[in-house]
Amino acid sequence: MSELDAISDKILQVLARDGRISNLDLAAKVGLSPSACLRRVQDLERREVITGYRAVVDPAKTGIGFIAYVTVGLSQHTKSAQDAFERLMRAAPQVRECHNITGTVEYLLRVEVADLPAYKHFHTEYLGAFPHLNTLTTMVVMASPKDMRG
Repeated sequence: MSELDAISDKILQVLARDGRISNLDLAAKVGLSPSACLRRVQDLERREVITGYRAVVDPAKTGIGFIAYVTVGLSQHTKSAQDAFERLMRAAPQVRECHNITGTVEYLLRVEVADLPAYKHFHTEYLGAFPHLNTLTTMVVMASPKDMRG
Protein backbone atom coordinates (compact mmCIF):
# COMPACT_ATOMS: atom_id res chain seq x y z
CA MET A 1 0.00 0.00 0.00
CA SER A 2 2.03 2.95 -1.26
CA GLU A 3 -0.74 5.50 -1.81
CA LEU A 4 -3.24 6.48 0.85
CA ASP A 5 -6.72 5.23 0.10
CA ALA A 6 -10.00 6.51 1.52
CA ILE A 7 -9.85 4.20 4.54
CA SER A 8 -6.31 5.28 5.46
CA ASP A 9 -7.38 8.92 5.05
CA LYS A 10 -10.32 8.29 7.40
CA ILE A 11 -8.02 6.59 9.94
CA LEU A 12 -5.73 9.63 9.87
CA GLN A 13 -8.65 12.04 10.29
CA VAL A 14 -10.00 10.15 13.31
CA LEU A 15 -6.57 9.81 14.93
CA ALA A 16 -5.84 13.50 14.37
CA ARG A 17 -8.97 14.33 16.38
CA ASP A 18 -8.42 11.65 19.04
CA GLY A 19 -5.03 9.95 19.18
CA ARG A 20 -6.12 7.98 22.27
CA ILE A 21 -9.10 6.29 20.63
CA SER A 22 -9.13 2.55 21.16
CA ASN A 23 -8.46 0.33 18.17
CA LEU A 24 -11.93 -1.17 18.61
CA ASP A 25 -13.61 2.26 18.39
CA LEU A 26 -11.34 3.35 15.52
CA ALA A 27 -12.19 0.20 13.58
CA ALA A 28 -15.92 0.86 14.04
CA LYS A 29 -15.58 4.47 12.86
CA VAL A 30 -13.70 3.52 9.68
CA GLY A 31 -15.63 0.34 8.88
CA LEU A 32 -12.88 -2.27 9.39
CA SER A 33 -12.42 -5.26 11.62
CA PRO A 34 -10.20 -4.50 14.64
CA SER A 35 -7.37 -6.67 13.29
CA ALA A 36 -7.46 -5.03 9.83
CA CYS A 37 -7.59 -1.59 11.43
CA LEU A 38 -4.60 -2.35 13.67
CA ARG A 39 -2.61 -3.57 10.65
CA ARG A 40 -3.45 -0.34 8.80
CA VAL A 41 -2.38 1.86 11.73
CA GLN A 42 0.84 -0.11 12.21
CA ASP A 43 1.57 0.19 8.49
CA LEU A 44 0.99 3.97 8.63
CA GLU A 45 3.38 4.16 11.60
CA ARG A 46 5.99 1.95 9.91
CA ARG A 47 5.90 4.10 6.77
CA GLU A 48 6.16 7.20 8.98
CA VAL A 49 2.90 8.64 7.70
CA ILE A 50 2.03 8.72 11.42
CA THR A 51 5.14 10.12 13.10
CA GLY A 52 3.87 10.32 16.67
CA TYR A 53 1.07 11.05 19.07
CA ARG A 54 0.80 14.18 21.19
CA ALA A 55 -1.22 15.56 24.04
CA VAL A 56 -3.14 18.73 23.25
CA VAL A 57 -2.43 21.05 26.16
CA ASP A 58 -4.41 24.12 27.24
CA PRO A 59 -1.74 26.86 27.27
CA ALA A 60 -3.54 28.93 29.90
CA LYS A 61 -3.48 26.02 32.36
CA THR A 62 0.29 25.74 31.98
CA GLY A 63 1.02 29.41 32.58
CA ILE A 64 0.99 30.53 28.94
CA GLY A 65 -1.03 33.70 28.62
CA PHE A 66 0.60 35.31 25.58
CA ILE A 67 0.91 33.71 22.14
CA ALA A 68 2.31 35.48 19.11
CA TYR A 69 3.37 34.72 15.58
CA VAL A 70 6.58 36.48 14.68
CA THR A 71 8.04 36.98 11.23
CA VAL A 72 11.81 37.27 11.09
CA GLY A 73 13.90 38.67 8.27
CA LEU A 74 17.65 38.13 8.29
CA SER A 75 20.18 40.69 7.13
CA GLN A 76 22.42 37.98 5.66
CA HIS A 77 20.98 35.33 3.39
CA THR A 78 23.71 32.77 3.92
CA LYS A 79 23.56 29.16 5.00
CA SER A 80 25.65 29.94 8.07
CA ALA A 81 23.28 32.76 9.15
CA GLN A 82 20.26 30.51 8.69
CA ASP A 83 21.93 27.61 10.53
CA ALA A 84 22.82 29.91 13.43
CA PHE A 85 19.27 31.26 13.62
CA GLU A 86 17.75 27.78 13.49
CA ARG A 87 20.08 26.57 16.29
CA LEU A 88 19.01 29.55 18.38
CA MET A 89 15.32 28.78 17.79
CA ARG A 90 15.73 25.07 18.60
CA ALA A 91 17.29 26.08 21.95
CA ALA A 92 14.52 28.58 22.83
CA PRO A 93 11.72 26.95 24.85
CA GLN A 94 9.47 29.94 24.07
CA VAL A 95 9.53 29.05 20.37
CA ARG A 96 6.98 26.29 19.85
CA GLU A 97 7.23 26.37 16.04
CA CYS A 98 9.85 27.68 13.64
CA HIS A 99 9.19 27.56 9.90
CA ASN A 100 11.54 28.62 7.10
CA ILE A 101 9.15 30.28 4.64
CA THR A 102 9.08 31.99 1.27
CA GLY A 103 8.24 35.64 0.76
CA THR A 104 9.69 38.87 2.11
CA VAL A 105 11.04 37.26 5.31
CA GLU A 106 12.80 34.01 6.09
CA TYR A 107 11.04 32.66 9.20
CA LEU A 108 7.68 32.40 10.89
CA LEU A 109 7.72 31.61 14.62
CA ARG A 110 5.01 30.67 17.09
CA VAL A 111 6.07 32.05 20.46
CA GLU A 112 4.33 31.12 23.71
CA VAL A 113 5.20 32.89 26.99
CA ALA A 114 3.51 33.82 30.26
CA ASP A 115 2.67 37.43 29.51
CA LEU A 116 3.61 40.61 27.66
CA PRO A 117 6.65 41.40 29.86
CA ALA A 118 7.98 37.87 29.21
CA TYR A 119 7.50 38.39 25.47
CA LYS A 120 9.22 41.78 25.62
CA HIS A 121 12.20 40.13 27.32
CA PHE A 122 12.31 37.36 24.69
CA HIS A 123 11.88 39.90 21.85
CA THR A 124 14.59 42.26 23.10
CA GLU A 125 17.12 40.05 24.84
CA TYR A 126 16.88 36.91 22.74
CA LEU A 127 15.71 37.73 19.22
CA GLY A 128 17.08 41.27 19.28
CA ALA A 129 20.53 40.01 20.23
CA PHE A 130 20.83 37.83 17.10
CA PRO A 131 23.54 39.50 14.99
CA HIS A 132 21.92 38.87 11.59
CA LEU A 133 18.47 40.14 12.48
CA ASN A 134 16.97 42.58 9.99
CA THR A 135 13.22 42.71 10.65
CA LEU A 136 10.80 41.45 13.28
CA THR A 137 7.04 41.68 13.05
CA THR A 138 4.86 40.43 15.89
CA MET A 139 1.23 39.40 15.49
CA VAL A 140 -0.48 38.74 18.82
CA VAL A 141 -3.01 35.91 18.95
CA MET A 142 -6.27 37.26 20.39
CA ALA A 143 -8.31 34.05 19.94
CA SER A 144 -8.05 30.74 18.09
CA PRO A 145 -11.48 29.74 16.79
CA LYS A 146 -9.86 26.84 14.93
CA ASP A 147 -6.60 25.17 15.90
CA MET A 148 -5.86 21.73 14.45
CA ARG A 149 -2.31 21.44 15.75
CA GLY A 150 -1.85 18.29 17.79
